[in-house]
Amino acid sequence: MEQIGRWDKGVVSDLSVLVGRTMVEVKTDGEELHMVGEDGTRARLYHEQDCCESVEIDDITGDLDNLVGVPLLMAEMVESDDPPKEPYDESHTWTFYKFGTVKGYVTVKWYGTSNGYYSEGVDVAIKFPCLEAD
Repeated sequence: MEQIGRWDKGVVSDLSVLVGRTMVEVKTDGEELHMVGEDGTRARLYHEQDCCESVEIDDITGDLDNLVGVPLLMAEMVESDDPPKEPYDESHTWTFYKFGTVKGYVTVKWYGTSNGYYSEGVDVAIKFPCLEAD
């Protein structure tokens, strides 16, 4: 796989750049998900707080260890219009990040809520290893 020597940060829905990469570490602190590839690739899923919104990991289905030591075969984002967690949530977004390897699948479910003005999305920052100068 061709290495890309740049910092790519932004809200993205296509995580296909991670497919084929082998992770050596995948962890969460309950608010963010961090992935480290054996090639030095780093991925961070989080929410950059603005003002009057809340975005958090609601649930993780599967074992994060299933994503370590073997190439990722699937990395995708899906949004859902399922009902809100609380009836008083003015605006909400369910976001599912799905990852898969030969060892199994993991789904990280995020829930975002706001007054409708602020982003309820998950931010994704992917850092690729720097290319060595010849």
